[in-house]
Amino acid sequence: MKKKKSNKNSFMSGAPQGLFIGMLVIIALGYILYDLTVRSQKIQPINYSTFLKDVEAGKVKKIVVSGSDVAGEFRDGSTFETVIADTPGNWDIYKQHDVEVVVENPANQVSFWYLFPFLSLIITLLLVWYFFRQARGGSGGNGAGNIFSMGKSKAKMFMPSTIKETFNSVAGAGEAKEELRDIVDFLRNPEKYKRLGAKMTRGILLVGEPGNGKTLLARAVAGEANCPFFSISGSDFIEVFVGVGASRVRDLFAQARAHAPSIIFIDEIDAVGRHRGSGLGGGHDEREQTLNQLLTEMDGFQTTGGSVIVLAATNRPDVLDKALLRPGRFDRRVEVPYPDLKSREEILTLHAREVKIDPEVDLGKIARGTPGFSGADLANIVNEAAINASKTDQTTIKISDFEEARDKILLGKEIKSIMQTPEELELTAYHEAGHTLVRLLLPAHSDPLYKVTIIPRGRALGVTHSLPEKEKYTQTKEELLASVASAMGGRAAEELVFNTYTTGAYSDFNAATEIARKMVCYYGMSDKLGAVVYSQHQGSFDYSQKTADLIDQEVAAILNTQYARAMELLRAHREKLDLLAKTLLDKETLYAGEIYELLDIEPREEHKFS
Repeated sequence: MKKKKSNKNSFMSGAPQGLFIGMLVIIALGYILYDLTVRSQKIQPINYSTFLKDVEAGKVKKIVVSGSDVAGEFRDGSTFETVIADTPGNWDIYKQHDVEVVVENPANQVSFWYLFPFLSLIITLLLVWYFFRQARGGSGGNGAGNIFSMGKSKAKMFMPSTIKETFNSVAGAGEAKEELRDIVDFLRNPEKYKRLGAKMTRGILLVGEPGNGKTLLARAVAGEANCPFFSISGSDFIEVFVGVGASRVRDLFAQARAHAPSIIFIDEIDAVGRHRGSGLGGGHDEREQTLNQLLTEMDGFQTTGGSVIVLAATNRPDVLDKALLRPGRFDRRVEVPYPDLKSREEILTLHAREVKIDPEVDLGKIARGTPGFSGADLANIVNEAAINASKTDQTTIKISDFEEARDKILLGKEIKSIMQTPEELELTAYHEAGHTLVRLLLPAHSDPLYKVTIIPRGRALGVTHSLPEKEKYTQTKEELLASVASAMGGRAAEELVFNTYTTGAYSDFNAATEIARKMVCYYGMSDKLGAVVYSQHQGSFDYSQKTADLIDQEVAAILNTQYARAMELLRAHREKLDLLAKTLLDKETLYAGEIYELLDIEPREEHKFS
């Protein structure tokens, strides 16, 4: 079965084309009417006696006789029309005065003025029929977006032959794929489960941050099960007209049942599945009606000759209505997390097949250098590295291209137009040297250093990179405090060396404050407040003003203590701070191995691409 072409792909299709044709027809008819009107104004009607006088005076050049009607032309070029009497003597008068006479059979002559109203009526009816057909979606599309087919589902249907993705197309996400294999097995062998009375889950909710492959997993399920796949976004159900969304839900499930066994995939279901009663207004009523219809369709519906599985994706499961998540609807929740180290390497390997990579590139090291990256981020790194290599006409993609791509995604493009004064460069060098040295002097609890640079990127005038030694799933209090101290190292170096403060420490303070507040409010790492979670919900606090004051005091105490700690470390190792800053001014970028050797510090495991 051929996949239907989308109406969106052609501007001149459907209603726009009909409107264009209609405008042309109207312009043509207007021109014809104008032309006929002008011509009729040029024809001079005269009576019979005047006509005979003009003939006898030699003014008439030619006449066309059709029954009793005469159309003629004067010798000066003007025209006239009249009605003559059937008198035989007239023909002698015409001959005597050299008038050219043309006689036509009235039965064979039909005036355009008689035909024009009928032609206009026929053209108008044709135009009305054409626009009505377009409005009903008669051109082969689903007619979505017009008033007559507004209740039709906007879902795109993909037949099995058009779905190329399988589980082999999805790198990483091992646990998610394992959960979804049950659905595939059920769609392939429903009798295997029915013989024991088992009822397979009809609704599966894919939960994960954007870019981690929820949509790709849904398509892989359809590809593995070899069944029709209906894809739609949650926002496609909602319209300004009340009742349209519910109608689209009914139409979608009707189509899915007609092609069962099949899969319905609803992306961003939180657009239509939010808690009911959380707002007011017509638009909200429409969303609630749509959700109610979705709940009805999913509540134990049965299909003939097969089954319909509903997959949905969201990164906001907390806002979904409880009725949507109860058993019988979306009763299986599949987490699609950020890829771990092994999964990142698999994803990079998958995307690396499509580009030419230098044999010396170690994708495992690149994977270690990208913690917290989503699958989409990793694909973007490979693409950015390929673009960077192409710009310099390289034959392969080198490790330096991957490093540049990663820094560009994390921090932004290198800015070469910023011209700092020598004083500003020196201050930036000491600021970054402060971050670096504090991190190196807290080796037991801080992440290993990767590199430090004073080359501006994005909004940063300089950056200190660190990489984790291994995949981390939890952090200790000591590690969090070390991160706060390292963030304070830049401002501490400014105060120690220049006895001044700059605005460059804003982002450092922002990051440090967020860590400290989470320690106090969420992680129970405050001696005064204890192991209690103090959270906020939509601007409202779950605690008293007195507790809020204590939270602020504890956060400030953590920040001040770690600032003093960073200052003490830098003051005790001032010569190392000066040496590192001056070397940065000279080389602009230093890697961890160079810094360890420069400062004579015992190196830790290095995470770098070279």
